[in-house]
Order: sequence, then structure tokens, then C-alpha cells
Amino acid sequence: MKSYISRLIDPVLESRLQSAGAVVIDGPKASGKTETGRRIAKSEVLLDSDRALRDLAMADPQLVLGGAPPLLLDEWQVVPELWNAVRRAVDDRRAMGQFILTGSASPADSSTRHSGAGRFSRLRMRPLTLVETGHSSSEISLAALLRGERPSAAPHHVQIHDLAERTITGGWPASQHLASRDAARYAVDYIDQIVRLEIAGLEGVRHDPRRVRSLIRSLARTTASEASLATLATDAGGDERPLAHETVTSYLASLERIFVLEMQEAWDLPLRTRTALRKAPKRHLVDTSLTAAALRIGTPERLLGDPSTFGLLFESLVFQQLRVFADLLDAGVYHFRSKVGREVDFIIELPDGTWGAFEVKLGAGVIDAAATNLMSFVDSIDTSRHQPPAVLGVIVPTGPSYRRPDGVVVLALTNLGA
Repeated sequence: MKSYISRLIDPVLESRLQSAGAVVIDGPKASGKTETGRRIAKSEVLLDSDRALRDLAMADPQLVLGGAPPLLLDEWQVVPELWNAVRRAVDDRRAMGQFILTGSASPADSSTRHSGAGRFSRLRMRPLTLVETGHSSSEISLAALLRGERPSAAPHHVQIHDLAERTITGGWPASQHLASRDAARYAVDYIDQIVRLEIAGLEGVRHDPRRVRSLIRSLARTTASEASLATLATDAGGDERPLAHETVTSYLASLERIFVLEMQEAWDLPLRTRTALRKAPKRHLVDTSLTAAALRIGTPERLLGDPSTFGLLFESLVFQQLRVFADLLDAGVYHFRSKVGREVDFIIELPDGTWGAFEVKLGAGVIDAAATNLMSFVDSIDTSRHQPPAVLGVIVPTGPSYRRPDGVVVLALTNLGA
């Protein structure tokens, strides 16, 4: 525990344990769920690694719920019956903060599983952000931007080469102290684990590991885009025939169930004209290290030598950060694109309707064009039916963060925080 890396959701977990009988921490394997739960748990049941306890829980779930609260039930989904047992225990004890459940996969739907409403609170754990690894000063708060505050921050010490290295290393706690080449190997092995074991462990899923690997590579090639299912099917099929539509949808659903595929949904809003909006989501692998590994990019130098690919991976890196920050605000992260080609990379919207729009650019030379696009986008919105944005921003890798004379803010990712 001396090497524990503090997480942004640590105080959220503590707060949720004050208001719910059980807190469920979902997220991809190796993202740090167990250690985060252990930091606050008073007892634990490690169902993924202790076969005897797993067999006991399968025989009678109540037999493993007697530990001091909060009791950590690690990888609870390997014994899905635990869900209803925990629900009943919460009802019987009538006390908050009884259980922490961590899971790296969503169990198959079951008509016998209670919803858990009023007993469970859910958190999503994702790989480490740049704030948590020390590669962002976090001087510029997303929450403050959405309150309309003016940003100002000097350049952080992290340079573009460092960001390329972080893109390949990723946010896995176990790879943080590895050399970049070893960290890249860790991501390759992670994909191999997904292909060979993780999807195979999902109830009711049949898969061909070779085709899953091809689909992951296709997702990497089309990262941060609205690639259609037909495009993914054709690309993943390679020189052979395209994958069947049902195969692609099944594999995508499986990747979502193990939390390694994230969807960035399209934002729907009223425009001044009758322009139709595109509804397709963008897809991102949960960590850019997986995207780089699937594309066989193993060094920062190779990534820097391919600005087009680096630009796409940088957009996914931004998505990773914004998704974590937005969760802390109960906010949504969307994209916008009309059928006439107008698009915005990121829309962040709070539950009260407050929102901001952000473009992502790898080079400083296109900041002016990005700012113009944002202002033109705002002009197209019917503000009689939707409130104006609290912030318009251009996110770049490094450098200072400041407000331009036109009101658009320039945000270095290495300054951005929650």
C-alpha cells in the first residue's frame, strides 16, 4: 500500500459509502480497483484468486459476507449470486458503507437479479489520468471552466515527447515505473489477455480469438471516429470476407462488458436550421496504450513521426481525461456532427444543462481555425431553445493556458484537471 497512487475517485468512494449500503466499482482489469477498495476496506474476499472462497460463495453467498464492514468483494461477478445476497444483507443491517464490490466484467443479464436501487451506488474506475501520474499540473479545472471562470496557467514541465511516451505507456498502475518499451509490451500482453481469456470468461459469449484481435486492430485504426459497423466488419475481415454483422455487434458488446471499449455518444441539440445531425457514436479503447499496441506503435519516436496517427491518439487521450473529470461532475461527454460536415470534438454537459464545447488540436498553428469553428458552431445553435455555452475551448498538448480576445480559451492538456 506504500506505493498506492492516489486516485481522483478516492474521496468519491468515501462519500458514497456514507450514503449507500454498497458501492460497486466497475472498470477494466488492472486499472486499480482492488487497491482502491483495499485502501478503505476493513476486510476482504478475493474471489478471483482464492478458489476456496469462490467455491464457498457459490455454495452459499451468505457465508462470505461476515467480514468487518466495509467488506471488499473483489471480482464479485465470478459469483453473480452475490448481488442479491449483498442486497439482502444491506436491507437486513440497515446501515451504510457495508460493502465494496469491484468487478472487471458485467455479468450476463439475469431475470433473478434485483436492480439494487436504493442499496448500491456505482463508480467507474478507469486507467490513471495525467493528473494522477503527475503529468498535468491540474491548474485549470474543468468544473471551473464550466462555471465560466477565466483560465490562466504557465506551461507545465511536460513536453510533447513526454506526452507521446504517456500515450504508449498508458494509465495502467502496473506499468508506471516501466521503461517505455516494457510498458508497450505490457499493453500488447493486455490485448492478448483480452483476446484469449477475458472474453472467453464471459457467460454466453462464443468468440474466435483471431477475429477479436482483428476487430481490436480495426477499432484502433478508426479510433475517435464514427466508423460504421460495416466499415469495422470489412476492415477486420482483411483479405477474407467481412465479419458478419452479428459477429461485430457481439464482439463490440463483449468489449464493452469488460470495460475496454468506450462509446462517445453524439449530442443532440436544436439548431437554427433544419440541418440533420449524425447520431453515430465515436469509439475509443479505454486506454491509448491499447490503441498504440494494436497499431504496433511501440516507441514515442515512431508515434511522433506519424502526426496523423498521433493526432487521433491524442484525441483519444483527451477523451480519457475528460471522461474521468466529467464523471466527478456527473456530466456527459459527447461529440457533435451534422450531416453537412459541421463538427465539434467534445461537448461536456452537466445535469443542469450547463455545457461547454472543445476542439482538440495537436499543433498550435491551427488554434485560430479551431476557434473560428467553435464560434461558428455556437452561431448555428438556436439559443431560444438551448442555453449558450459556458466555455469554448481548444485543447492542445502543451504550453500555456489562457483566454483569447475572442473569448475562446486555449487549454494545455498538461494543465487540465477535474
